[in-house]
Amino acid sequence: MISGFQVARQARALMGGEEGKELSPEDLEKVKESVAYGCIKYADLCHNRTHDYVFSFDKMLDDRGNTAAYLLYTNTRIRSIARNAGVSPEALSSHVKEHGIQLSHPAELKLAKFILRMPEVLSRVVSDLLLHTLCDYLYELTTTFTEFYDQCYCIEKDKATGQIVKVNMDRLLLCEATAQVIATCFHILGIEPLDKM
Repeated sequence: MISGFQVARQARALMGGEEGKELSPEDLEKVKESVAYGCIKYADLCHNRTHDYVFSFDKMLDDRGNTAAYLLYTNTRIRSIARNAGVSPEALSSHVKEHGIQLSHPAELKLAKFILRMPEVLSRVVSDLLLHTLCDYLYELTTTFTEFYDQCYCIEKDKATGQIVKVNMDRLLLCEATAQVIATCFHILGIEPLDKM
């Protein structure tokens, strides 16, 4: 089984700066458990079950690439965007009912189209019972989200004061849709998502 030291090291690495300091001891334990079990489960499920693979803790706990640690961190980052903007799920729901969603940037459209592939991927997984297909989709979704996030500001802040000057609700809706798809994939794979790390 994975050592407590390895889990703690990975949790600290993922938490990075200030956000990790906000965690209570109970929340930190939840993070450690989610990262530990998530890394092991995902490492087993992301490979085609008909091929051999090498069991490696170092690879499982890597926070770069196609690993649960990277996926958990990306999910946490997505969840923090609306929280940092002070926008509630109810406000997002109200916005989409009143205004719909308007996407125009190529990165927005690419992410939206990728999200819409979820039913096709699930159908394939149910048909062939190969869960690595879902893992591949999940990893590609998170990398597509990262491209979107790098190119499209969801929240604009005044550089001098740090105050929020503009919140792009359509992009926040896209973030929420991405987070919900990730949560669904995590549920299928038996990985516990985290809102904070």
